[in-house]
Order: sequence, then structure tokens, then C-alpha cells
Amino acid sequence: MTTPRFRRVAETQRPAITIEVDGVAVRALAGDTLMVAVLTNGGTLRRSEFADGPRAGFCLMGACQDCWMWTPDGERLRACTTSATDGLRVVTTQPPEASWPIPA
Repeated sequence: MTTPRFRRVAETQRPAITIEVDGVAVRALAGDTLMVAVLTNGGTLRRSEFADGPRAGFCLMGACQDCWMWTPDGERLRACTTSATDGLRVVTTQPPEASWPIPA
């Protein structure tokens, strides 16, 4: 991953968990959202499916469409409102098995 976009400045004593992003283990802390877990380890959440570049979230409250990530089986997740749980696996590009548009 690249230089982190978020920097943790507090609550550093929470238990560590591990999630997997595009097959890479990522360290997070219990209670983090998926967005916090990813952006404390790297600079972007995903690349836009509309080819306009890397995305890192926009509204940070679940109202926009900027932070979508997917489970390997095609379930769509909002990174800003989904809790990171130990062992969670996500991908940053829409899996081919997922239909588009994916029902909300």
C-alpha cells in the first residue's frame, strides 16, 4: 500500500484485528470502519469504476457513492459505514460475479 491518508492520533490501545484487502493483510483496530482501516494503511480505497482515478471517500457518512468496496462474492459495502471485523475480506474492484447495478 501507499503512504497512509489517515493518521491515527488517539485510541491506539484498542485490540488489533486483521482484514484482507485485495488479498493483502491489513492491520486495523477493533471499532474501526472499513474506511479507517484501509486509509490508515494506504492512500486510496479503490479506483473509480468510471475510470476517473483513485477514490478515498467523499462525504464520510454514507450518502455518496465514493467508497464502495465488495466482498469476494460480490456483496457491495460502503467503507465509511461498515465495521472492520477480524478476518473480513474485501476487494476494491467490482467482482465479475456481481451484477450491475447491484441492488441497494
